[in-house]
Amino acid sequence: MIQQRQRRTFGIVHLATHADFNSGDANRSYIQFFDRQLPLDELPSLQLGQPRVNLLVISACQSAVGDRNAELGFAGLAVKTGVATTVASLWYVSDQGTLALMREFYARLRGAPIKAEALRQAQISLIHSSPAQLGDRNLSHPYYWAAFTMVGSPW
Repeated sequence: MIQQRQRRTFGIVHLATHADFNSGDANRSYIQFFDRQLPLDELPSLQLGQPRVNLLVISACQSAVGDRNAELGFAGLAVKTGVATTVASLWYVSDQGTLALMREFYARLRGAPIKAEALRQAQISLIHSSPAQLGDRNLSHPYYWAAFTMVGSPW
């Protein structure tokens, strides 16, 4: 990822993966990449603040969960290292619900005045959607959309 960012600036970085936050030792918390696990304390090595990533989406379980040492988990640390805004989850999430929410979020992001409004609109969209719109699955329950929160700048 660092090599790709050195070749080209990306305003949005989306990590659709697995994450695991474990309270205590930062080496036990990680984001899963294709070939390795990135421990929480190595997140700054991604250099997401130079050039600055405007939006980092970590669509992975518990990526906004933290403890006393890392209050907002991966999401908070990303903002602390220079990312303007991070979208991440507070609990274990459904792949199907996350896919539907992210699809709506990015569609709304194009026209919303601020990123926080795009997330809100996407969540409301899932509340009011019919199962036929989402592959015959009812995703209106908060479990499917409410886990995602925004940390950092709403703009």
